[in-house]
Amino acid sequence: MTRRVVAAGMRQWIALFAAAGIVAATLPFVRRHDGQIVEMLSKVKIAVTGDDSGANKKKLDPPALTGVDLANLDDRRETVTAPAHGKRNADLTLDAIYQRAAVSMLRQGSVYEGSVVMTDIRTGRVLVWANHNQGRARDLAREANAPAASIFKVVTGAALIEAGVPLGEKFCYSGGGERRIVERDLEPNPDRDKYCASLGMALGRSLNIIFARLAKERLNRDKLHGTARRLGFGFSVPFDIPVEVSTVQLPEDGLGFARTAAGFWNTTLSPFQGVNLAQTIANGGEMIRSHVVERVVDEDGETVYSRPKQRQVFKRVLHERTAWAVARMMEQTVRNGTSFKSFHDRAGRSFLPNIRVAGKTGTLVRKKPNTLYTWWIGFAPARKPEVALSVLVTNRGKWRVKGTHVASDMLRLYFADRGAKGVRYPLRFKGRRRRGEMDAGGVPKVVPSDSKKPPAKGDSAQSAQNAESAAAARADG
Repeated sequence: MTRRVVAAGMRQWIALFAAAGIVAATLPFVRRHDGQIVEMLSKVKIAVTGDDSGANKKKLDPPALTGVDLANLDDRRETVTAPAHGKRNADLTLDAIYQRAAVSMLRQGSVYEGSVVMTDIRTGRVLVWANHNQGRARDLAREANAPAASIFKVVTGAALIEAGVPLGEKFCYSGGGERRIVERDLEPNPDRDKYCASLGMALGRSLNIIFARLAKERLNRDKLHGTARRLGFGFSVPFDIPVEVSTVQLPEDGLGFARTAAGFWNTTLSPFQGVNLAQTIANGGEMIRSHVVERVVDEDGETVYSRPKQRQVFKRVLHERTAWAVARMMEQTVRNGTSFKSFHDRAGRSFLPNIRVAGKTGTLVRKKPNTLYTWWIGFAPARKPEVALSVLVTNRGKWRVKGTHVASDMLRLYFADRGAKGVRYPLRFKGRRRRGEMDAGGVPKVVPSDSKKPPAKGDSAQSAQNAESAAAARADG
């Protein structure tokens, strides 16, 4: 009897050592091929089990989500819908009021092309998927034709944090660099470098020379490309519908590499990937799977697909400390950077009092044809994130609004709807006002404040009206 017990115990120890040996042998392979594994996983369909998937037991040919057409969605009712394959119909996760408002903002702004994507950060549920363009309707939110411009500084900033660049250190530069960077800009010169800024200030104010210099000094092509790939560039991010891959091509020469790291060309970005990037930073470096389809119904009225109700984490792509540092850098954009004017009235009062916003702008001009691309991506509240937002506005000729203006109005609408103290609806918003209401259940919800600072004494009806007027006529930040 004793011998049997000893033998059984020995077999367990042998099995344990064998398993440990297999793990030790395969771990180097997994690390060497991390990029390929990510790409393979991105193409895998995530299977969901449980009570919610009962409607998905029926094998469909083609699959349930085939042919969902978000370029021709119908937002006239409370439930936004889109046509799918054959006679199927898809109910979407979109909020009808926000959806109609986003489309209206793009139309009223007379943009050549534009797109707005908003998501619930915690669940990945898409709240807005708005497109507007001249001619035949296109699903611009899934297209990766526009240059990423200075949005790519978010990627470069993450890579610099990983390389050990401290947030508080000041870096001096000579000014300029808004439209181009030349070789001499990359070389420090105490006689010329009269201005200094931290990494966070450089991102908030989009200081190209600082990012170009630091990229040349602290990064290389492999490091920056690796960070970009982890953050969604160069592979197909899992989603309900096919989305074009956002790309990055890093030149081999030092000047070309530095320019690209600072946001000058060689990259493309889709509005979906823009919101995915912001959502990943807001989630502390975890990339989660977003969903835009709530359910799909066939021609017989049978539900053939239902959205998974549990949160789906795809992969951790940044250390939590790195994501935290990038988020703090992004706060500078709205606090005192390129989005200050669009998020404040002419007296400097915030349209979102006591709500910190993390964001990043991007601007680039293509000469032939003469096209102005303006981006805004970000999330709010910055310390307790609820929603992520991506806005692309493309203008030709004279412009009325840019991406940062639409972003400001969309966030004002969202937080006014949730009863945030001191936040008023955008001036031109004509939809139903649900101040303090929940989307479901009618339970009042007030957004948590990021600051204990009380509202300014000048927050009167007159000052609010001044803020509304400024919103309509403000200049670009």
